[in-house]
Amino acid sequence: MSGPLAGLSVVEIGSIGPGPFAAMVLADLGARVVRVERAGGGLAAAPMDPLLRGRAASITLDLKRPEAVEVVMRLVERSDVLIEGYRPGVAERLGVGPAECAARNPRLVYGRMTGWGQDGPRAREAGHDIDYIAVAGALHPVGPADRPPPPPLNLIGDFGGGGMLLVVGVLAALMERESSGMGQVVDAAMVDGSALLMTMIQGLAARGLWTDRRDDNLLDGAAPFYRCYRTSDDRFVAVGALEPQFYAALVAGLGLDEADLPGQYDRSGWDALEQRFSEVFSSRTRDEWAALFAGADACVAPVLTIAEAPTDPHLVVRGTFVEVEGVIQAAPAPRFSRSVGPPPSPARPAGSDAAAVLADLGFGTAEMEALLGGPAASA
Repeated sequence: MSGPLAGLSVVEIGSIGPGPFAAMVLADLGARVVRVERAGGGLAAAPMDPLLRGRAASITLDLKRPEAVEVVMRLVERSDVLIEGYRPGVAERLGVGPAECAARNPRLVYGRMTGWGQDGPRAREAGHDIDYIAVAGALHPVGPADRPPPPPLNLIGDFGGGGMLLVVGVLAALMERESSGMGQVVDAAMVDGSALLMTMIQGLAARGLWTDRRDDNLLDGAAPFYRCYRTSDDRFVAVGALEPQFYAALVAGLGLDEADLPGQYDRSGWDALEQRFSEVFSSRTRDEWAALFAGADACVAPVLTIAEAPTDPHLVVRGTFVEVEGVIQAAPAPRFSRSVGPPPSPARPAGSDAAAVLADLGFGTAEMEALLGGPAASA
């Protein structure tokens, strides 16, 4: 194994979304991750799912069976981290909660990934990304003023405020363990992480620099120099010319004279400025504008599709995307100068390593056959 987390062992209790993302990031960084797939919950398309890449092994278990719980406990005994995404109380009912795991391995870092957190009035309610970011105040500011807020994919709650927050918490707990010698529980809630991601906007609002009206602020599309424009081929360019020098380069690239335009930060002139910019941007194709602004500090970029992004020259040079068995996906990030991580490996089919995992844990042939529902050698 290679990477900055080489030597770290992780048990991942199968879930969807942010939990697998956190496990993926840890695996990308070199951790050895064993995924325990829930019986009946295996993903048929697992080999095509980049979120499940990099796992060292996959085993399917019915954790309602005591002997299956014992498999998890043996994994826990030899692991540094466990990640689970159950609703509060479920892991405890199954017998794989923090107390049970700590009894078998006091050094274990127990990572819990939920939407609402482990306590509070909503803790046991169902929800999805859109619900968590709505309550956290991260959804209301998104979108045009005259329409309901559109879901910003599931990037804020599931992945930024969820999976990535869990990774940060796990790594922090591992660092603290170096001095205390003890593991602990990491309660990573998507609603908490989504609120955390809003810190800068909260600060702007506290200083009177942000209103509660959508499409009315510097970074939400109201500013004509920080928004997207349609081009002649019905595509888009993104403009982020906030600073005066970048704005000057933008205006020059558009062939306009700044003296003939409203002041950059004169809000009374923003509608007129947006209309003028829209007219000019609609006169050329997206790629023509990209070529025109290439190398200029105007903060103008083409809006690429999911399929186009891997072909961008800058991203090609950096190797931002990789192909794993025919599936184009983001490469591991960030980069390290010495401890370079392993190249991504494809997802393991659910349960494909059951016999090997059980044998490694010391289970006998009869125990393995009972767990796997047939001759162990066929698993």
